[in-house]
Amino acid sequence: MKTIVPGREDQFLQEAVEAFSSAQKVVALTGAGISVPSGIPDFRSPGGLWTLFSPDEYGTIEVFRNDPEKAWQLYRELGKGLQDKKPNRAHQVLAEFEAKQMLRGVVTQNIDNLHQSAGSNKVYEIHGDHQHLQCIRCEYLIEAEEDHYNTDTIPLCADCNAPLKPNVVLFGEAVRRLDDIHDFIAGCDLLMVIGTSAQVYPAAALPTIVKQHGGKVYEFNMVEALTHGISDFFFRGDLSSTLPAFREAIFT
Repeated sequence: MKTIVPGREDQFLQEAVEAFSSAQKVVALTGAGISVPSGIPDFRSPGGLWTLFSPDEYGTIEVFRNDPEKAWQLYRELGKGLQDKKPNRAHQVLAEFEAKQMLRGVVTQNIDNLHQSAGSNKVYEIHGDHQHLQCIRCEYLIEAEEDHYNTDTIPLCADCNAPLKPNVVLFGEAVRRLDDIHDFIAGCDLLMVIGTSAQVYPAAALPTIVKQHGGKVYEFNMVEALTHGISDFFFRGDLSSTLPAFREAIFT
């Protein structure tokens, strides 16, 4: 693995640029770290959601089914934390790469919609999205509104009157679009792993799949997180700096 630090003259950077520019199918895998510069704490970091609400006590599908009033304490806090958040430079760089046909799309573990807000068009959301509410009884779906998170009333399904929940994957639920994601990742010869340790499945499998088929893995994180030396290049630092610096190296 070759480590690259923005602001330093680094021979590895040019190698990374050349390999990126010659890749045929580049895909990005993103996690919570890409949204931290936008003011959204990592759930597990100090001040993150899981330090306020135990996932086992509030974040499972069983809790929602048995006690939706309790579950909505978590949902309201999550919804308020995502309100008015804007994409940062890292999101914008990925959208630009896609617009220039240098990136095929993004697989994200995030639910904040910031990739789409930045202009990314092909986004696979493993854990769903927080822009809609869903009925798990009849699959009714509506757009989420600020009032849903700023009042004590639990929204109910207009079709069957069951409690609605955010359209996100809770603990105990299956992830979304996994077959589509595996089809999409097929043939990927360069995977950008951005703001995630990729230790939790199914996201954890994607870097390994790419490596097993001869592809390269670029890791963008504050600290090295991918295990077993899987990364070819590690870009160390804040993502709102490392991704723009990589972009500048490509276009200069």
